[in-house]
Amino acid sequence: MDAILLAGGVPEPDSPLYPYSDGNPKAVIQIGDKSMIQWVLDALEGSRSIEGIVIVGDEDLNSSLHSTKILDFRPATEDIICNFQLGAEALLSHKPDAESVALVTCDIPLITPEGVDWVIETSLESEEDFYYCVIEQSRMEERFPDSARSYVKLKDMNVCGGDLSVIKLDLYKTRKDFWRKIFEARKTHFRQARMIGFDILLLLLLRQLSFEDAVSKITRRLGITGRGLICPYPEIGMDVDKPHQLEIARRELS
Repeated sequence: MDAILLAGGVPEPDSPLYPYSDGNPKAVIQIGDKSMIQWVLDALEGSRSIEGIVIVGDEDLNSSLHSTKILDFRPATEDIICNFQLGAEALLSHKPDAESVALVTCDIPLITPEGVDWVIETSLESEEDFYYCVIEQSRMEERFPDSARSYVKLKDMNVCGGDLSVIKLDLYKTRKDFWRKIFEARKTHFRQARMIGFDILLLLLLRQLSFEDAVSKITRRLGITGRGLICPYPEIGMDVDKPHQLEIARRELS
């Protein structure tokens, strides 16, 4: 399988990470002896499951990145959904018959090749449109006790999201409307609630849905098939959004 690596974010002056990026892309923030994105690239490079990588990011990144698996580089826009679309078009231009793609963000520098392989290999056990990783709160806090992640509280567990997903490219090619709805829903909480349904949102708020029930109801409402992967690799959910999370990454990778 191939991967799309999203690296388009630039912290704004009011962002907690702005002092560390100074107006440059988040991807180039230094962690140990490498940039944040290079750590992610190295994990994809070491993965036996990833064949090629399309990077969507700031144009200035292109010359500084190193990997034998880079297929293409596309300049990023300000919207993550549009950037996924750019990456998908680039990948399909190289591999028109590609069936699935791994979607990964540049801000999980602690990701490991083993974690990547687990997600890809688990996704190959079934035929779904979309695979989304979550990490249980107990597992995340065991590995990163000071990560201060926020969690969705379900009937049977508390989870946080991971930043590595697997998407069937047929969903991209045949459901352009789906991605437009996702793009629009990102703008307001009201549209997000309307998209998944206020009834489902209420059940989530009241902790009346188990993890499997939530996945089943949400994917059915969206008109897709999907599977939630309870990932045993918390590094996939250890995204760097705040200074204390950056310090955790620097401590782990120094």
